[in-house]
Amino acid sequence: MNYGGCYILGLLFETGMTGCKPLGVPMAQNLKLLAYNEKKNRAKDLLKEARKYRRLVGKLIYLTITQPDISYSVQTLSQFMQMPTKAHMATARNVLRYLKAIPGLGVFKNSKGKPKLGCYCDSDWASYPMTRRSVSGYLLKLGGSLVMWKTKKQHTVSKSSAEAEYKALSMAISEVVWAVSLLKDVGIDHKNPVKVYL
Repeated sequence: MNYGGCYILGLLFETGMTGCKPLGVPMAQNLKLLAYNEKKNRAKDLLKEARKYRRLVGKLIYLTITQPDISYSVQTLSQFMQMPTKAHMATARNVLRYLKAIPGLGVFKNSKGKPKLGCYCDSDWASYPMTRRSVSGYLLKLGGSLVMWKTKKQHTVSKSSAEAEYKALSMAISEVVWAVSLLKDVGIDHKNPVKVYL
């Protein structure tokens, strides 16, 4: 079992979730988590021990280094560190239930592939109900192996889905340019154009 698998098993043991039922996805599709609002929410919805939530999300952030499949979920959960609610904690526990189903899964690196870059990017338009900001995400492959990935909330509100896609494309292209220069620094001259799939 890889290091990530051992870390996941330790995290499940620490949170008392070794006997939980595994899930097939880290977060329900179209789930819209909202920040705690004193006027709209009841005080009993607020998580009493917010420190546990912050600690768990911090450990999940660390785990995204080897588990790119939870990046979006963890990025969403990290938005609510200030005043987490019981719903936020339940969603974080669902990520743990998903990880229980795949503790040995990791990122496969192919040593025989040609050093050819490829990029995939996408955006989720106005996915945050509080701010109406969109989320950008990309992944970069080198020779068929996943080498870079990121999910990030956009800095400004996009007026259309096309604008959100252009912002995601811009973020991905800047990473491609950086990756090409990094390859050049290590002695690999990447002359072919990089395909970016949107």
